[in-house]
Amino acid sequence: MMTETHERYEIAAQEDRCGARTKLTIPGQLRASGGRAFQTVVHDLSISGFSAAAINRMHEGQVVWVTLPGLESLQAEVVWWDNCIVGCAFKELLSPIVHDNIVSRYMGGGVYRSAC
Repeated sequence: MMTETHERYEIAAQEDRCGARTKLTIPGQLRASGGRAFQTVVHDLSISGFSAAAINRMHEGQVVWVTLPGLESLQAEVVWWDNCIVGCAFKELLSPIVHDNIVSRYMGGGVYRSAC
């Protein structure tokens, strides 16, 4: 049974898939559950998730933690993996304030819309 918070997250995450995503280049670390952390580059970020470089194959539903400079590790779940890029949904929505601080620090190529 879904909790009200979980349902709100699911709705927000789906709506955000078509929302503006910020193209970034953020150095970080990514760690799959039970694995070792590895260096990565986050390529885009929204309040509900991110995409990042991942040389090793990752599987839908796999639990991961991403660590960005100046932040604690954030738990996420793999949604897709394609050609060494992984797309993940945060377990908890990222605070808009935290999102905006990251964007202002690392914004590179501007805002683009993901294909829906």
